[in-house]
Amino acid sequence: MPSLVRFLVIAGVLIGIVYATFYTLAVFFEPEPKEVTKQIYGIELQQP
Repeated sequence: MPSLVRFLVIAGVLIGIVYATFYTLAVFFEPEPKEVTKQIYGIELQQP
């Protein structure tokens, strides 16, 4: 039984570290919005 408790504690700590890392990346490092333009070949625009 102690090995099961040790495994659960270690798994919980690792999951907590991963969760905290993702939370930190999501909150403090937001990407800057920018426009993206891309040419589409084979499309002809019709002028009225």
